[in-house]
Amino acid sequence: MQPRNMSMSGVVDLAAVKAAGEAKQKAEQARAEAARTGAAPAGATRLVFDVDEAGFQEDILQRSTEVPVVIDFWAEWCEPCKQLGPLLENLAAEYAGKFVLAKIDVDANQMLFQQFGVQGIPAVFAVVAGQPIPLFQGAVPEGQLRQVLDQLVQVAEQQFGIVGVPVDPAAAEETEVAAEPPVGPYDAALTAAADALDAGDLDGAIRAYHNVLADDPTNPEAKLGLAQAELLKRVQGLNPQTVRQEAADRPADVQAQITAADLDLVGGHVEDAFGRLVDAVQRTAGNDREAVRVRLLELFEVIGADDPRVTKARTALARVLF
Repeated sequence: MQPRNMSMSGVVDLAAVKAAGEAKQKAEQARAEAARTGAAPAGATRLVFDVDEAGFQEDILQRSTEVPVVIDFWAEWCEPCKQLGPLLENLAAEYAGKFVLAKIDVDANQMLFQQFGVQGIPAVFAVVAGQPIPLFQGAVPEGQLRQVLDQLVQVAEQQFGIVGVPVDPAAAEETEVAAEPPVGPYDAALTAAADALDAGDLDGAIRAYHNVLADDPTNPEAKLGLAQAELLKRVQGLNPQTVRQEAADRPADVQAQITAADLDLVGGHVEDAFGRLVDAVQRTAGNDREAVRVRLLELFEVIGADDPRVTKARTALARVLF
């Protein structure tokens, strides 16, 4: 995807917005209070963080009254996102509190994705004094990215009096270390989970995999095993002929399509399962669409992200979503 720059001209116009004056006043009060008490403003050490719908008000809107918040809309399947994301994170560290970076996974936060009117990803916005500002779409060169960030920082200071937050290197380092997933002896637990799965003890396998993921949420073996165990439990006791007939008779029935896709996958018909759900996403909206999309992502976990069939299906899903 070629980068498509979004206009920054609207940033200057925000000086006429009432919120600008209020934000400037709040920022000045926060700095005065910090100087009086010797304390750093809230959030000073969180330069890069994930945001979901529940945390949007506090992590982005409130924070934007004291520091420009740059928002990176991304997804795991988006290759350009994997180029832009690390660059933004490095620049957040380099700019040392002149802006903070909020990362929003569009797969998990469709409401925010829609509210910002994002047309494709990666997409980068900023929020200053509660005002959303479109910056650019697509992966851009580092030089161009620096220009955009420099302009954003300059406007935030000149128009709003928002100069960012100080960074305590020791505290930032401590936060980063604490955020690293713990390392533990999971081999025995994973072996026990796999043995339970092989023995047909699906509930036991699910519990064992959950126990591993509670300590190590990104453990790939536990994520794969859990996805497989949950899939097998869902299809346990189903009559394949009945399920497929119901799906054929009721193409608009979301649950019928989801159940049929589960059986397709268990039966080795991977592309049929993915295709069925992608088609269902295209035909549906609202909660129905979200239910289908979530199940499709769960089936991706069963097959594995590196499988070319998953890559192909992710592309098809992106096409119908965006």
